[in-house]
Amino acid sequence: MSATIALISLGCAKNQVDSETMLGMLSRRGYRFTEEPARADIIIINTCGFIEDAKKEAIEQIFDAVRLKEAGLVRGVIVTGCLSQRYRAEIAAEIPEADAFLGTTSEAHIAEAVEAVLRGEKFEMYDGAHDAPLFGSRILSTPPYTAYLKIAEGCDNRCSYCAIPIIRGPFRSTPIEPLAGQAQELADGGVRELCVVAQDTTRYGEDLYGKRSLTALLERLCSIDRLRWIRLLYCYPDKIDESLLQFMKDNDKIVKYLDIPIQHADEDVLRAMNRSGSAQSLLERIAHIRELLPDAALRTTLITGFPGETERQFETLCRFVKQARFERLGVFAYSAEEGTPAAGMDGQVDEDVKQRRRQVLLDIQAGISAELLHEKRGQILTVLVEGRGAADGTYTGRTYMDAPEVDGQISFTAGRRLRAGEFVPVRVTGAQEYDLTGEMIE
Repeated sequence: MSATIALISLGCAKNQVDSETMLGMLSRRGYRFTEEPARADIIIINTCGFIEDAKKEAIEQIFDAVRLKEAGLVRGVIVTGCLSQRYRAEIAAEIPEADAFLGTTSEAHIAEAVEAVLRGEKFEMYDGAHDAPLFGSRILSTPPYTAYLKIAEGCDNRCSYCAIPIIRGPFRSTPIEPLAGQAQELADGGVRELCVVAQDTTRYGEDLYGKRSLTALLERLCSIDRLRWIRLLYCYPDKIDESLLQFMKDNDKIVKYLDIPIQHADEDVLRAMNRSGSAQSLLERIAHIRELLPDAALRTTLITGFPGETERQFETLCRFVKQARFERLGVFAYSAEEGTPAAGMDGQVDEDVKQRRRQVLLDIQAGISAELLHEKRGQILTVLVEGRGAADGTYTGRTYMDAPEVDGQISFTAGRRLRAGEFVPVRVTGAQEYDLTGEMIE
């Protein structure tokens, strides 16, 4: 059936992989694609429902699509993803103008949904959480040299603030062989940087193989010749074991970069979050990682204004950030998510306090980042070229310290024309708070 699809993907990289797989499924059915919703026959919104701001964005996108339908510009609107899964009992009733709804475990039925909508029919499907993760050939929405590899679905950690287990179900890994096959296909298509993602990457394989098997998976990925960088995201600090660190040390393809979601450092706040550790144990873990991987770039995320967080506990967090000196750090103001234990806790913090504390941490991190980047001056770093910069002819790219979309970049001069996706040596000549400048070495 000939029709044009516009797919709007919201939220995290894991959701983006789902969107790309849906595009692959639709492509094999002969559908065409457009990036302009007003030119589409069908608009698909793959939603995020993780925090309040994400839900608001998703609803705005749905109603934008509905208005195009009401204006006669598109034939149908399909809602998939986390928001649809989380509010399955309400969303169809509250947004009857949308034509189809799929849950997070039903997106493999996207072609059926499109075909039904084109026939003028309504469509709704929510499979069980234990169904196989969405999987298959993809149409990348990332630049052609970078892709995400989602190695597991769901989560069992049950952090008290997090709705992911409600939305995505229990943790379930994808077996090594199909993941290796997908990675090979991506590499054959031009991908040179593979970013490995899951809700809890370091737990990979426990459910399938009876033990953590991330290192075994990485061994298979490292055997793919065309891959240059393999980057690990969402690694829980208490599950980063010695075998993983040693493997990272011994294998040049594994980027010396770890994304470690810590969320807080005060022990009482961590317990209330249903997370392990303390400021001291986390600092010891970070020191051990840096002992084995001296050049490692460590990234974390933190939450301010968790229920009951006092000024003293926030000061503990500030001291921890100053001591840990993360190369990269993101901060979120706590969002009370219905259905989570934290949403019903006493001591909910005022929004202005959450935001003030968030800004304090960002200001601290800005100073730390500037100091750490200044220390890179004079070093020669491998840079993944991403494109031309300003009109002065400079190029932009990323070093091993920078993951796509969330981290910084380097702007540099070059003596020859470069292609996006190329790796080149660059001497660092300057630094700002989050970004570097440099010159390519011929």
